[in-house]
Amino acid sequence: MSDDAGTPTEVAELAGRLFDMARDGDAASLAAYVDAGVPVNLTNDAGDTLVMLAAYHGHADAVRALVERGADVNRLNDRGQSPVAGAVFKGEDDVVRALVDGGADPRAGHPTAVDTARMFGREDLLSVLDPSGM
Repeated sequence: MSDDAGTPTEVAELAGRLFDMARDGDAASLAAYVDAGVPVNLTNDAGDTLVMLAAYHGHADAVRALVERGADVNRLNDRGQSPVAGAVFKGEDDVVRALVDGGADPRAGHPTAVDTARMFGREDLLSVLDPSGM
């Protein structure tokens, strides 16, 4: 009798590889795994989703691939951080735009992406995050 899900060790190893793919920006592999049934909002032990890891490491293509597959761009990690605030913090402008285009809330989490942009003097990103200037 076989278990299609694999052993707990195999599942943990696969999850580790998926998180590495997100960190490395392997959009094609991530898309293939999600298309094959891996949960798009899979989280690691810190509450970071695949989209959070891809965003934080500057991979706009991976972010877009995950967003196209239904990733929750507003899911906070265990420290209350949002993917878009992490992208602002890291100075990943293309990722910020991809997340905003995907519906990211620039006021989610703490600090918010808007607060982070202000803190680092990123007026250029404020126009993307908060077009109304509020």
